[in-house]
Amino acid sequence: MTESRMQDILRSMPEELSDKIKSRRVKGNEMWLEVELDAFAQVAAHIHNLWGASIVTFHGVDNRIASNDLKLVLVLALKGEEDFAVLLTSMDPEHPSFRSLTPDIPCADWYEREMHDLLGMVPVGHPDPRPLVLYDDWPIEEHPLLKDFPAEKKVQRLPSSYTYHRVEGEGVFEIPVGPVHAGVIEPGHFRFSVAGEPILNLEIRLGYAHKGTEKLFERLTYEKGVFLAERISGDNSFSHSLAFCQAVEGMTHSAPERAEHLRTAFAELERIHCLLGDVGGIALDVAFNVAAQHAYIMRERALDLNDYLAGSRLLRGINCLGGVRMDIPAEKLQRTLSELIRLKLDLKEFASLVFGTQSVLDRTEATGAVSLVTAKDLNLVGPVARASGLDRDVRRDHPYAAYRHMSFRVPVRYEGDVQARLLVKLDELNESISIVEQALGGLPSGAILDRVVDVEEGKTSMGLVESPRGELVHWTISGESNRPLRHKVRDASFHNWRAMETAVLGNIVPDFPLINKSFNLSYSGSDL
Repeated sequence: MTESRMQDILRSMPEELSDKIKSRRVKGNEMWLEVELDAFAQVAAHIHNLWGASIVTFHGVDNRIASNDLKLVLVLALKGEEDFAVLLTSMDPEHPSFRSLTPDIPCADWYEREMHDLLGMVPVGHPDPRPLVLYDDWPIEEHPLLKDFPAEKKVQRLPSSYTYHRVEGEGVFEIPVGPVHAGVIEPGHFRFSVAGEPILNLEIRLGYAHKGTEKLFERLTYEKGVFLAERISGDNSFSHSLAFCQAVEGMTHSAPERAEHLRTAFAELERIHCLLGDVGGIALDVAFNVAAQHAYIMRERALDLNDYLAGSRLLRGINCLGGVRMDIPAEKLQRTLSELIRLKLDLKEFASLVFGTQSVLDRTEATGAVSLVTAKDLNLVGPVARASGLDRDVRRDHPYAAYRHMSFRVPVRYEGDVQARLLVKLDELNESISIVEQALGGLPSGAILDRVVDVEEGKTSMGLVESPRGELVHWTISGESNRPLRHKVRDASFHNWRAMETAVLGNIVPDFPLINKSFNLSYSGSDL
């Protein structure tokens, strides 16, 4: 970001807001503004609304040891630019409260509830201050991300006081589903209110797989943190480790050019096997088993290709600080490119099979629709956002690795239903195959690793990646001994879960599994 660009943003603010900005600076493509606490929500709303910015991450930092305060950090991506606005403010740890952003920026909802749970920061004026990520029997005065909360501490569990919203009326019934499910699936609770078959309300309750990941990061060196990042969400292992590495490298130095091309290829190989699972799941949930098995066979071949290239079907153990651990030798390129051509041809056959079957079209068209307005309000990301007309993709908007050198199209549709999500994912599969071909076909010579040795204390950085589910972020501030003082993770699913509650309204209960599969969100990615 240029100094003049920052001045444009500052000049757009009313004088009473600009007077509340205590300091300002430009750092690379980021504008950093330290704002007085009583004006933080207003400054955030001004930049969000006037400049079309979207929330990348919003979190708290326990900084009591260094400056005896708690900090709020809000990162906004400016629309149509590669630039970010980073807003900071401080609060008294004895009175940790701030004005809620949620009434003006709806997608701040879960961020603020998460901060309340983990750090005890109270969002005053929040429309729904119930717990979000901690267990129902967790005592409300215990906040596990505070520095003085020991990681090994055993808390005294209490009877649950969590209350669900109820829809009252004659003929209205509640249908609870989960958190224990019949299949091999992670725990999540879905509470439907129905009148007959149409769904009047859905409330989603997660947190059953919460495992203290961000607390664990603070105890690990950055080098060991790569392995933890790979285990945040199993099928997005590579995306999380890539975002983690980019966050750390942003405080030191970037990876070599050859490593960046290899990272790009592996990121798209991960996208391919994930999206093949998605489209196969949609086919299975409309009872089209022939097409589903066709997709699952392709996915198995994609996983086998990962194993052939990297020794890991889920692409673990590849990323490391400063590059990658393994190269792709020339003798493996030909089989790789041949397999990608086979996949592209088989995808055509799958699409012809699915869209040539009327019963599939009947089940997917107009089912589980999410409007563009809702997509913007909830700040949706990934294929779910693009299927509702929200044209955003980190690979194009904030290029990383070697994406700046790749030619690809970002598929966008506007119907917002299951069929649109299926079409977007099929189009993205073809684009991903093309990107892998470009990345490996133009593989530059040179080193694949330039090791990161030490990270200076007090630096901040962010790794932003377009995972198969959409934008995910790792934000870090370095502490002592090559460990983070605070490491914030925000998976793509964290933004998209709330859209499910909207998508099912007016649909019938038997269509919920299909709508759910078209989103295919991660429980583990949200339950950090």
